[in-house]
Formats: sequence, C-alpha cells, structure tokens
Amino acid sequence: MPDRKHSFPPVVAPDTRLLVLGSLPGERSLAARRYYAHPQNQFWQLLSPAAGCDLAALSYDARLDALRAARIGLWDVVASATRPGSTDAALRDIAPHDIAGLAATLPGLRCIAFNGATAHRHGLRQLGAAADRYTVLALPSSSPLHTVGLAAKAPAWAALAHFTAANA
Repeated sequence: MPDRKHSFPPVVAPDTRLLVLGSLPGERSLAARRYYAHPQNQFWQLLSPAAGCDLAALSYDARLDALRAARIGLWDVVASATRPGSTDAALRDIAPHDIAGLAATLPGLRCIAFNGATAHRHGLRQLGAAADRYTVLALPSSSPLHTVGLAAKAPAWAALAHFTAANA
C-alpha cells in the first residue's frame, strides 16, 4: 500500500479575495516541500497575470509573498490521501480539508477557483451550500499531465485577474 501523502498549510492573508485550490501536491512538490514544484507544471505562468507579476521568475518565497500581496490564496482540497505517483486518478482514502471553514475566515473572499477537475469535484462537495457565497470557477489543470497547451489554458486563468483588481 502506498504511503499516506499530506498537503501543505494554506497560503492566505486576511484580505484574500481569490482562493486557488488544487487537489494534492505531486511527488516533486512533496519532495521539495513547495506548491507546484514540478518544472513542467504551468501553475506559476498561468497565475502570473492575476498576480500582476512574473511569478515563475521569482524565488519560491517571493512567489508566496507576491500571491499574498495580490490577495491570492493557495491551498488544496485534499488534506491527505494514499496515492502511488502523482496522478489525481490514483487518489484513494481521501481526507478533505475544511475549505468552507477556511473561506469563512476570509471576509474579502470573492472567488474560489479550482485547478483541475478533481479539485473542482471534491472542492464543491466540501463547500456545500457555502459555494453560493462565492464565484466558483473550474480551471483547466496546470499539471503537465493535462496535455492541453498553455495557450489553451491561459484565457480561463487570465479571467482570475478580475478578482484581484483594485476595484474588484
């Protein structure tokens, strides 16, 4: 049986307006103890327009600081699970995070965006009726396993900038 894998703590600030939720970090991210550490994952490129800077060009700590400054939060819907490898399809024995509980602590939260179909499916269940309080978006996965090109994914991700704009 594969080892149990655990997510990271949330990256949020009290004024978070946009919360981006993945499923569970992959092997590279878990080993590096960093969100989206796989060099082929397009997350940092895709989220850059909403953050207003080139996140991929920054160090990891500077990326997290830039997210907080842009009022973007980051977490996962899965707290822990068993999973051989990194694919969402292999997730078993899932223990969820309290997404609704975290969202309730963020008074300025306007949008919850899910990075990929698995995060969206599990996250909506976890949010329940609380989902009605927010704009909820299902984004194309930033994972290298989701082989749709960056150009095809970019428009959906670029729409996130609406929630981080000064007048949002």
